[in-house]
Amino acid sequence: MQAYLDSSVLVSLFTNDTMTVRAEQFVSRAPPVLLVSDFAAAELASVIARRVRTGELTTTEAKNIFRRFDAWKRARAQHIETESADVTAAEAFLRQLNLTLFAPDALHIAIAKRAGAALATFDTKMAVSAQNLGLDLATA
Repeated sequence: MQAYLDSSVLVSLFTNDTMTVRAEQFVSRAPPVLLVSDFAAAELASVIARRVRTGELTTTEAKNIFRRFDAWKRARAQHIETESADVTAAEAFLRQLNLTLFAPDALHIAIAKRAGAALATFDTKMAVSAQNLGLDLATA
């Protein structure tokens, strides 16, 4: 089994927040294949950069997070590229109008679905939408 990690799990894994322990426990017992997309990595970078701008993190702390993430990703995760078909699938999910999804969430779901992976997320609304779209959840 594969588990696709969305940015909510990655942020908690590499910063100290209320879900950090849960993220660490999930990764320690997760399936042998953890998938991280280029899109999820970009969202993590966005969150870290915002926290530097708001003074929650120093530049040095942010650079350390990026180094730890890059090393972890090389050692523990498999990289998956976002494809144009993922964007098309995400748009189709959003056009259903009955799901409570934002575009980034729909894109994560599309990538996980294409990969045949279960979705690991801390976003409850996204998890419900993913299940409604037939995607398995990895309990994170």
